[in-house]
Amino acid sequence: MKFRHIILFLGLISSLSCSKFSKILKSNDYDYKLKMANEYYDKKKYRQAQTLYEELFTIYKGTPQFEDLYYKYAYCHYLTKDYPGAENLFKGYLEVFPSSPRADDVEYMQAYSFYRESPKTELDQTNTFKAMGMMQTFINTHPGSGKNKDAEKIIELCQDKLENKEYQAAELYYNVGQYRAAAIAFTSLINDFPDSKKADEYKLLIIKSYYKYASLSVPEKQQGRYEKVITEIQDFQDRYPESKLLKDAERYLTLSQTNLKSLSK
Repeated sequence: MKFRHIILFLGLISSLSCSKFSKILKSNDYDYKLKMANEYYDKKKYRQAQTLYEELFTIYKGTPQFEDLYYKYAYCHYLTKDYPGAENLFKGYLEVFPSSPRADDVEYMQAYSFYRESPKTELDQTNTFKAMGMMQTFINTHPGSGKNKDAEKIIELCQDKLENKEYQAAELYYNVGQYRAAAIAFTSLINDFPDSKKADEYKLLIIKSYYKYASLSVPEKQQGRYEKVITEIQDFQDRYPESKLLKDAERYLTLSQTNLKSLSK
């Protein structure tokens, strides 16, 4: 019974709240509506605040209250996860109020909205590239900003996502037995992300891919392909002499040399 009473009480509160909001919407007192929009915003009721700000947007345009309204209206879109709408409004705010004390925050939030639009790794990463570019521009144009560390972290996260996407594509070639394509894709991955913490892992995968490609080749083409494996192993030794994967790489050196000897007989 107590639970039922709680449900009824909450339903009553919700009904009264909706009734109050409906009365606010019907009011012709715009100052009152703006006051209530700000109250909803302060109480983190962003959808109600957004609805009121949207109605008041053109009414207060050109007034002293407009900048604060515009700023909160943009944040309402962000805080309700409408990231494309938020990005567009943050951009518009900067065009209307380029000298605002809030411009630093708004420019960062415009870039961050693009980051929040960044999709899952397997999907198109256009917004990820845009977010990286905008964050880097923010850092370059706001050298003393307290948000620069956050911007750098976002760039790092974007790079990780792009690296992972490229890795998944290369891994797919490997898993379906397209070893030459896998080797080329893993090589491209290292070239695109030379400072990756996983660079030695990618290099080992290049070696494994070329080795499998060589071992599955017709005999008359195997010599040149095993020699390619050896070249990649030597490159591994030069680049990553302290790698924990060095012994794994050198195992393929022994295998390749043994196979070359067999071919020469």
